This record gives sequence, structure tokens and C-alpha cells, in this order.
Amino acid sequence: MQREQSFVSEDRRYGGLDVTATLACGGALVFWSLGPIFIKYLTGHIDSWTQNLLRYSVACVFWLPFLLVSARKGRLDPRTWRRAIVPACANIVMQSLWAAAFYYIGPAFMVLLTKTNILWIAGFSLLCFPEERPLLRSRRFWAGLSLAVTGVVGVLYFKVDGGEARTAAGVVIALATAFMWGVYTVSVRIAFRHIDSRAGFSVISIYTVAGLSAAAVVFGDVGRCARLGAGQWAAVVVSGVLSIALAHVFYYAAMRRIGATIPGLVILAQPGAVLAISHAVFGESMNLWQVLFGVLLLAGAGLAIWAQQHLRRE
Repeated sequence: MQREQSFVSEDRRYGGLDVTATLACGGALVFWSLGPIFIKYLTGHIDSWTQNLLRYSVACVFWLPFLLVSARKGRLDPRTWRRAIVPACANIVMQSLWAAAFYYIGPAFMVLLTKTNILWIAGFSLLCFPEERPLLRSRRFWAGLSLAVTGVVGVLYFKVDGGEARTAAGVVIALATAFMWGVYTVSVRIAFRHIDSRAGFSVISIYTVAGLSAAAVVFGDVGRCARLGAGQWAAVVVSGVLSIALAHVFYYAAMRRIGATIPGLVILAQPGAVLAISHAVFGESMNLWQVLFGVLLLAGAGLAIWAQQHLRRE
């Protein structure tokens, strides 16, 4: 993923504002907000297993030349291939659940529920990283988690069709996705603590495509690819490049320049952006109580992120 170097090499600052980092944050937010829309659109044409395989293959092929260049120039740590195995396994499960949820519930509702990953990331971090444990004494951190949990309960309670089997299945899948997101995030931190995360993501992409290929062959209907039209293939390619390949790089580039707090807080706007697009495209909407508790959930997640980054600065 050498292209990331070009995103972070130019030091553009105006009046104290890091323009490059700001654009990177905005790009990650936009691209990750478009991803759920493309996934929901493709649910009417191919199964989730095949969709996962196609979209991630596009992202993998997109960055493969840069990985090859890194390996040829000796920049790729040989430990990367071994250490990427566990994160890749978590990513395969997480990506499979992520795409499957859109076949049951709307994009905005799905994305909002997955923001509960902050609870799992915090919990796993406290278990695995001793330096994170002072968070247990942070009132700001506990206030954030309490708000996030309250928000989740409220969003689910006021879901109008929450009692329907299809919606209930989607909720379970979305919450399982958030859990696996936590597993994936922490496993990446452990595996690549002293290894370039960009090269690590490239290797994870290769392993993920291999795992998704096996899953698509066993559980999916790969033959339906032949019946996709130009519009569907465009959705596959554009979402693979923008929402998987480039979105991650923009996000990592922003974190390298200004730290993790601001990019993390910016991405919390994703459910609102997805809801706006999904409402225009699919007619998805949430009632007032869901919106209010959704804001509470995101505020709690933001407060927890703030507390965590404040601890790291100290």
C-alpha cells in the first residue's frame, strides 16, 4: 500500500488546519458511507457470500502491485505473512457477517448497530494491553460506555418492526459483526505492533480473499456472477476500490498525521451520512426516538474514544 506515502508526504497546513488530514478524514467518511449503499443495492442481484468475494477481490487486486513492489525492494517484513493469519481469520468472519446483515435490515440501522464495536474494542483492549487498564479509573470512559449501552437499548426498543423474525435476525448479525470487529481490531494491534500496518493490510486482503473464495464456493452461488449487468459490476468495482481499498488508506493516512482521536470521531458521523443517502435511495427512515438514542450511542462512543486517546497522550 505504498500509495499512502503520497497522501502523507505533503505538509499542507493553513492557519493551523492540516488540509491533507482533513481531506483524508472526509474521504474515509464518504467512501465508508457509500459502501453500505452499494452492498444493499447488490442484495437484489447476488448472495452475500459472492458479493463479499467480488468486492474484496477488487480491493486486493487494486493494492497487489504495491505489495509486490514493497516485497521486491525488501520493505516487506517476512513476519507479516505469519502474523496476518489471525487478523485475517477474524476479518473473514467479520466481513461475512457485515454483508449478510444488509439482506435483513436497512443500511443506516445496520451501520448504527455496528458502532457498538467500541464496547468490544474497549473490553478486549483492557484484557490484552496492560497500558490500557488505567481506563478503568476514568469516569469519562465509563460515562461513554454507559451512554453507548443506553443508546443501543433505546434504538432496539423503539424499532417498529423489531419483533419480526427477519429484523431480529438482522439485529443479531449486526451485533455479531460488531463483536468480530472488536476481535479484528485488537488482533491487528497485537499482530502488527512492530510491523508496518499498510503492508499488513495488504497481506490480510490476500488471506481474506482466499477465505471468502472458499466460503462463496461452499455457501454461495458464484455462477450468478455471469448474469450481472454493467450496473451491478460497476457497483462491485467502485465499492471495492472506494469503500475497501481507498477508505482504509485515507483513514490510516489521517491517523498518521493527526492521531487516532479526530479521525475516529469523524467516522462516528457515518450512520447519519448513510441514513441520508439510504433515505434518498431506498426510502429508509428511523423514528424520532431511534434518532435520539442513536445520537446517544454515538456520543457515548465518542466520549469513550476521547477518554482512551487522552490516556495514551498522558
